[in-house]
Amino acid sequence: MAQYAFEHEHEHEQVESVAIPVADPVPLGMSALAFTTAVLGCFFAGFIVPSLGPGIRIAVSAALFYGGIVQFLAGMWEFKKANTMAATIFSSYGGFLVALAAIFTPGVGIFGAVIGTGTYNAILGLFFLTWTIFTAVLLLGALRTSMALMLVLLLLFLGYLFLTIGQFAGGNLLLLHIGGWLLILCAVVSWYTALADLLRAAHGPFQLPMGWAK
Repeated sequence: MAQYAFEHEHEHEQVESVAIPVADPVPLGMSALAFTTAVLGCFFAGFIVPSLGPGIRIAVSAALFYGGIVQFLAGMWEFKKANTMAATIFSSYGGFLVALAAIFTPGVGIFGAVIGTGTYNAILGLFFLTWTIFTAVLLLGALRTSMALMLVLLLLFLGYLFLTIGQFAGGNLLLLHIGGWLLILCAVVSWYTALADLLRAAHGPFQLPMGWAK
């Protein structure tokens, strides 16, 4: 009898689930994407950051810590908010940057093993080709989002396309420079997108147009 009363009591008990609010990770993810893409773009364009020596270490640090780890975390938080597109972009690009940083990290030994060999450009070309294809997939998936995000992905796609062709062409500097400048433009648009989302989230005194698809 006591057992029945206990079960009957809990049958009608209403348990309210409390949703824990999560801040919008888009500004963080877009800022990390912009920062790292700008550094990598300057590296390949030969603009400000030298393409060899210290330039490699600067690009590696940017790609590994802010662009890689922080952006991957932003992607995980986007999964928490059920934002599939942003979660896929940030977590995938974060993992890509960590892998790219591992190639050029001196202690890992990958860069030292292939530099000066005939396979160096081919390996980087294949690496950029896979990301070019994946970025095209992301671009198609973002057709019903916003013009700002589509422009970010379009510039990212074109930048990596030129880097891919440049590497397969034996490290053609002109193509690599074009790819680098396209990545710099992508970084500018990414910062714009981050600012627009920050202003929206913080109810700023003005808003920036994003061109949301209807």
